[in-house]
Amino acid sequence: MTRAHLRLALLPLLVAAIVAPALAQVPPVSGQGEIVQAQARSPARGAQAQKPVESAPEESVRKPVLNELFERLAASKDQEEADGIAGAIERVFQRSGSDTADLLLNRALTALHRKESKAAFDVLDKLVVVEPEWAEAWMQRATARFMDGDRYGAVDDLGQALSREPRHFGALSGLGSVLYSLGFEKRALEVYRRALAVRPHQTDVKQMIDKLAPDVDGRDI
Repeated sequence: MTRAHLRLALLPLLVAAIVAPALAQVPPVSGQGEIVQAQARSPARGAQAQKPVESAPEESVRKPVLNELFERLAASKDQEEADGIAGAIERVFQRSGSDTADLLLNRALTALHRKESKAAFDVLDKLVVVEPEWAEAWMQRATARFMDGDRYGAVDDLGQALSREPRHFGALSGLGSVLYSLGFEKRALEVYRRALAVRPHQTDVKQMIDKLAPDVDGRDI
C-alpha cells in the first residue's frame, strides 16, 4: 500500500479524532440547526455591542475579553450586528502578543490574498513552531494547504486550531467545507451547525446546512 493509499484509509479515523473533541467544546444547537441564544446579558452590554476592539489585550485578560465577545455574538440580533462582533473577535485572534509573530502572520495573510499559497505556507510553517499555541497560525496554515490542494493537511491543521480555540468559527466553517469536499457529508453538517451556533447569521453556512440536512438527517431516521 502506498503512502497516499494509507493516508486515505486512515482519513476517517483522523476526521473522527479531530471533529469529536472540537464539537464537544462548543455550544449545542437545536434539532433544526437554529442558534441557541446566550442565556443572559447584562443591561449595559447592548450599549457596548458596536464598540470595536482595536488591538488584542494582554494574555491575562484575553480569554475574558473573548468570552464577553462570544456571548454578545451568540445573542446578536442580525447579520450586521454579528459581523461587527465577529470582526472584533477576529482582530483578537490575529494578535499573538508578539510583534514578530504578528508581523509574520501579516506577511502570510498578504501572500494568501495574492494567492501565493507556497510563500504563505513557508512563513506559517515557521510560525507554528515559534507560536505553537496560537490557533490563528494553524488556521491560516490550513488555508495555505487547502489552496495548494493538500486537503488532508488542511484537516489536520484545522484540528490543531480547534484544539486550541474550539470557538474559532473560521476554522469550524473551513473544516466543514473541507470535509464536504472529501465526501464526509454527515461530519460536515455537524461542523457547519456548530459553526452557526458559535457565529450566527452566516448566510453561506446556513445555505450549506439547508443543502445537506434533508439528505443527511433523512439517512439517520
